[in-house]
Amino acid sequence: MSPLKKIAFITFVLLSASLQPAVAAHNEPRDVAAIREIVEAFRTSIINKDKATFVELFFSDKPEHVTWQMVDDDTRVARFKEFAPEASRVVRWPENTYLAMIDATTAVDSGSLEEVFRNVTIDTDGLVASVNFDYSTLRNGEEAHWGREMWHLVHTEDGWKIISVIWSQRDPVSDE
Repeated sequence: MSPLKKIAFITFVLLSASLQPAVAAHNEPRDVAAIREIVEAFRTSIINKDKATFVELFFSDKPEHVTWQMVDDDTRVARFKEFAPEASRVVRWPENTYLAMIDATTAVDSGSLEEVFRNVTIDTDGLVASVNFDYSTLRNGEEAHWGREMWHLVHTEDGWKIISVIWSQRDPVSDE
């Protein structure tokens, strides 16, 4: 191979390597640990009726800037249709926000509320993350509903913040 061809080949190899897409850090242990802390703070702030901690977990203190959406299964929708014929699986309910939820939880006579999380999966590149898990909501120790919950988080200058929460809702299995 001529010296000119060798130089052209080396230049090609060096340039092609530099044009490869960068690979994002994937599930760095420190990010996963920080996100697990968010999950635990979410859970315990509900149990402890700690509004200040709960609200701090979210990207914005303006609820309209955070997606908060549930989807009911067919059994729940059929039950709701008995008294509200227009009921459907997915309803945009602007007043149903993370702030409304924690306000209802911290109300003096609200009783106890707990979310139990199982099978928590975290996926992150260090800037954005998704968290998903199976959950059960317990009111005064009794299962009120259960389903699958999914969050999106962003890594801000102030740490990880939740920017969206979506979940499915199913009624507890009846003993009847």
